[in-house]
Amino acid sequence: MAKRCIWMNCGTALGLLLAAALIGGLAANPSWGKELRQELVEQSMVEQVLRKGVLRVGMSTFVPWAMHDKQGNLIGFEIDVARRLAKDMGVKVEFVPTKWSGIIPALLTGKFDIIIGGMGILPERNKKVNFTIPYDSSGMSIVAHQQVAAGFASLEDLNKEEVTVVARLGTTAAEAARKHLPKARVLLFDDESQAIQELLNGKAHAFISSRPTPAHLAARHPGKLFLPFPEPFTREPIGFALRKGDVDSLNFLNNWILLAEADGWLKERRDYWFGGTSWEDLLK
Repeated sequence: MAKRCIWMNCGTALGLLLAAALIGGLAANPSWGKELRQELVEQSMVEQVLRKGVLRVGMSTFVPWAMHDKQGNLIGFEIDVARRLAKDMGVKVEFVPTKWSGIIPALLTGKFDIIIGGMGILPERNKKVNFTIPYDSSGMSIVAHQQVAAGFASLEDLNKEEVTVVARLGTTAAEAARKHLPKARVLLFDDESQAIQELLNGKAHAFISSRPTPAHLAARHPGKLFLPFPEPFTREPIGFALRKGDVDSLNFLNNWILLAEADGWLKERRDYWFGGTSWEDLLK
């Protein structure tokens, strides 16, 4: 134990000496600090995007966050947000569809610049990426099969071993299912449409997803699906995700969110995509 303490003290002392040497070097050579700051600025995501003229956005299809219209074009709340951000930056936008279960590793390996995809801010995710301040909030809701889940009206009704719940792999919906329905059988799918089809086929009692998807599904299939309870059973903030260590980009994005909120644009887009279903006519 004594040797271990001595080694730790030595390590701490060495770290302090290195830090002191660095500070002393910067003080003695101010140009070092200036060059270091300039290099950090040039390596920021925002600066690189401005140089390339393209903002590459990692996303995955979630109705109504991101989906394809009748012509095959991407539409949705997140698509609007990404396009407005790129426009305000004076660059083009390029969407990079990615499986949700692998979207954070794809960001870290540089396949795109930022994740704008309805990503909930969670401590486990925050260990790997940096999040902006929230630009939206969401919550988990449940839609159930009228025959298979007849009489279900609470989480307790779903939290049984004989109950099967479906959700999308790698989402907060999957985590919510495990946390709030530990006794239920949880089946996860790479694609949200596969999970929904499992429910429509009567092979699952319920489907968990971010609001307002469950409500829209119930309205679209009134003879087959229903909402056991109308309100979300969780609440979570939503933020942009970017690689760690990029303070300048984080500052830029946070201020952009504040301005887009202040001028009412974010609220207007939220009201359109989440407050109604008039956009459904645009879909296939």
